Amino acid sequence: MRRRGVWLGLGAVLVVVAVGLGLYQQQLRGQANGEPQGGPIELPSTEGEFSLSQLDDDQLAVVFFGYTWCPDVCPMSLAVVRQVMGRLDPEQRRRVVPLMVSVDPERDTLARLEEYLAFFGEAFIGATGSQQALEELAERYGVIWRKVETPDSAMAYTIDHSASLFLVDRDGEIRRRVLHSPTSGPLQAALEKALAEG
Repeated sequence: MRRRGVWLGLGAVLVVVAVGLGLYQQQLRGQANGEPQGGPIELPSTEGEFSLSQLDDDQLAVVFFGYTWCPDVCPMSLAVVRQVMGRLDPEQRRRVVPLMVSVDPERDTLARLEEYLAFFGEAFIGATGSQQALEELAERYGVIWRKVETPDSAMAYTIDHSASLFLVDRDGEIRRRVLHSPTSGPLQAALEKALAEG
């Protein structure tokens, strides 16, 4: 009986690893096939109705698709954004708008997003919308996600999702796409280049 539990646990770990590798390979394929088209982002947010068009000409949004119940990738990615923001001078910081788009509209209310993002800094904006609006947006940005039922967990489900960061201007043009990294180097380098371009 005990041995069966070990095998079941090992099987669950292997499934999680396989899904993670699959999503990472999808990100790499997406990069090799050219950047996603991007485009407008207009969603209800923790700051009222959000639109990329509200950004100043010299501002960039750092856009991340995730969800507040995410146990690892999301808090790690947001912590990286916070770390990079802390290294910018005040003028550079003014030019960067961190935006998390939730892919879990079922649980992530705007109030929940606001509470969650407060851990990362006042500048962070959370946005979400209808399932249809999010699917359309995710398709334009090359973001893939799927709901995974976890009946034995208190969360009931998790969401496997791609975890790139997008540096986007007010016109919805993706200036840089940064693959998920637990370190701040890739984002910092991409952001510095994008800001220098104006």
